Amino acid sequence: MAIFHSFRNECISMLLWVLAFSVCVWGRPATFLQDFRITWSDSHIRQLDGGRAIQLILDQNSGCGFASSRQYLFGRVSMKIKLIPGDSAGTVTAFYMNSNTDRVRDELDFEFLGNRTGQPYTVQTNIYAHGKGDREQRVNLWFDPAADFHTYTILWNHHHVVFYVDEVPIRVYKNNEAKGIPYPKFQPMGVYSTLWEADDWATRGGLEKINWSKAPFFAYYKDFEIEGCPVPGPANCASNTRNWWEGATYQALNAIQARSYRWVRINHMIYDYCTDKSRYPVTPPECVAGI
Repeated sequence: MAIFHSFRNECISMLLWVLAFSVCVWGRPATFLQDFRITWSDSHIRQLDGGRAIQLILDQNSGCGFASSRQYLFGRVSMKIKLIPGDSAGTVTAFYMNSNTDRVRDELDFEFLGNRTGQPYTVQTNIYAHGKGDREQRVNLWFDPAADFHTYTILWNHHHVVFYVDEVPIRVYKNNEAKGIPYPKFQPMGVYSTLWEADDWATRGGLEKINWSKAPFFAYYKDFEIEGCPVPGPANCASNTRNWWEGATYQALNAIQARSYRWVRINHMIYDYCTDKSRYPVTPPECVAGI
């Protein structure tokens, strides 16, 4: 991994020899506002620890959101998040990548669905490729994500998209373009997060409503890491096979990761669109191809 702070200062000089050797890759920000911007309700986002952490607030007046200042094409994004404690039913804390295009969008979603006190938090992942989404999977987290910070990561390269929780893979979406299945690789995506009220669907399909007597609700973020090809930026960055995330180590899960992945899916998966015959009487092609 690059040494983030010094790497930025070297990017300008690196561009002079980019065609011969490598490309400039963006590293993680030192503070929140260095690489992110508030997109929704700045009164509900507070910077902590000199901007190295933030607090998101949800109350009856508003939720809030933020986004990266730039878009990226392939790479890895990661954040440490501490979710809403106690009765969080009806709330959604989201961390995702989005191409910000209306009709043919690409998107990679983490959505943390709150629950009643004592019930497990559910994380829903979804993938949009060339405008087609509806690929939800849900996993009950095997720890209390409100008790401490945990790391949530999206790895995106030419071979697959992998969602990680504390380095444990919980979702893999392979590039099956050779079988005619869309894969997000043409549009750069920004990094987004929101905290909002969605009690019409978020908890038990909308059966559990938000308890506003528990408001305000707080979620915390820190250690914002982005390493990828910025757009606009060097034209050949995204296709450069020397980018670390395109290396052999990151083209498929290793044996240990594969075991962890199977463990999650056997013990903690509670919904998979691939097996939902009420929605998909014919199994979606990417499920048959192997995701």
